[in-house]
Amino acid sequence: MALSTSVRMRHTAVGAVHAADRLSPALAASLAAPIFERTRPSRPVQEGERAVHLAASRQRLPLPHGDGVLYEWGSGARTVLLVHGWRGRASQFAPIIRELRAAGCHLVAFDAPAHGDASGRRTDIRSWTEAINRLHLKYGRFEAIVGHSLGSLAAMAAVRDGVSTRGVVGIAPMASGRYLFDAFADGMGLSAAAAAAQRDHYTRRVYPHAIDPWQRFDSIAAPLPRDVGLLLLHDRDDREIDAAQSELLHAAHGDRSRLLLSNGSGHSRLLAADRTLDAVSAFVDGGVEGVDRLGHGEERTVTAAA
Repeated sequence: MALSTSVRMRHTAVGAVHAADRLSPALAASLAAPIFERTRPSRPVQEGERAVHLAASRQRLPLPHGDGVLYEWGSGARTVLLVHGWRGRASQFAPIIRELRAAGCHLVAFDAPAHGDASGRRTDIRSWTEAINRLHLKYGRFEAIVGHSLGSLAAMAAVRDGVSTRGVVGIAPMASGRYLFDAFADGMGLSAAAAAAQRDHYTRRVYPHAIDPWQRFDSIAAPLPRDVGLLLLHDRDDREIDAAQSELLHAAHGDRSRLLLSNGSGHSRLLAADRTLDAVSAFVDGGVEGVDRLGHGEERTVTAAA
């Protein structure tokens, strides 16, 4: 089967980066930067998500670095915020939205700038934290915040910055912002010098006045506040974010964290897995104790070490 145009273009770009890395790590970093920051083409709404996507109340979400799209479902007293990941979109949460709306929750989600139905061709991690803060001002305390992938990283940073919630759900999360760069460099085959140059280039562009902005995104060195519960779901077959990231997060949060590991769902299908839906519903209703009351079948529940 022939490679798609986008795959062929990526292979060509990676080859150019490798060739440049042998001559100049700085040049390789400059060529890798657009690949790291690419958001398009937009992920389409899948057929199984369409009904939920079309049922949402929607409006423009003005943000300092580009406008997003705000979605709402239901009108219950408990508001749950859903935060998609890089190259994701709000409609990916359709199975969770169906479950929680049926339980009487008010669901809020957004497409970040240059994602989903939002306009733009470029964005960065600031838009996620800006959106979470903007929605916290609009809706007040969240019953829970459910984040997928990069959305989990942003959600935990926002909560440490003061966003109020009873609990955070991390689905295929990463433990620190540094992982973003390390995983990208490993996937691209960048030399250590080129990887450092690419990370510094991105940092200077996004946080030009901060000395070490990535401390803000380190949930190992700075865990969530003590009164915030944490549910972590990760698949051992995830090829984008290693399940060890969830294990690190779990170890850093002790007995207020629950980690559910599975096999066969990968990075995105995990959002629709039955055990994910059961665990998220139980956590929203009863925190980590609610998760403890579930029967987990073959899925392993890792509780805090004594």
